[in-house]
Parts: sequence; C-alpha cells; structure tokens
Amino acid sequence: MNSNSGSETNATTLLALRTQDDAVRVIAEHLKVREMGPADHIRTKHEVKAFVASGDINEAEALAQRASERRAVNQSFTMKITMTQKRGQRMSL
Repeated sequence: MNSNSGSETNATTLLALRTQDDAVRVIAEHLKVREMGPADHIRTKHEVKAFVASGDINEAEALAQRASERRAVNQSFTMKITMTQKRGQRMSL
C-alpha cells in the first residue's frame, strides 16, 4: 500500500491497516518511522506491535499523535545540527 506523503495518519487509517498481512511493517511505513531518530523508531515499532495485538481505537489515536510528534522533534533536531554545521563551515572559510 502506498503511503500518502502529504496527509497525516489517523486512527481510522491505522485500524484499516491493522487487518493487512505484515501489518506492523505496513503501519510503520505509513507512520514514517524512518524519519524519526533511532530510539523513537524502535519505540514506535514496539507501540505498533502492541496496537496490532489490541486493536484499540484510543491506542491508535495516541500512536498516530506520538509518531507525528516524534517526526517533528527529529526534524527540528536535524535542522539545528545542519545550521550549526553550516555556521562552522562559514567560520572555517
């Protein structure tokens, strides 16, 4: 299944994806776990496994929200590092 790059994942989408073969992988890809830091990537995959086992809609909502927050934090951190590196390169020239 193709993930929509422009849209946020919601609980209904996660519940629908839960029924697919290899649901953990599909949901993890849909949540874009590769855009997270390594610890958040692993933590999110464990949460996905727990959600697939339970199928609870409240857990799905929380999972989607936490995944979005983790991607945002990682993106912010990456931007800060990039800016620091660029500033250091300008100083050394």
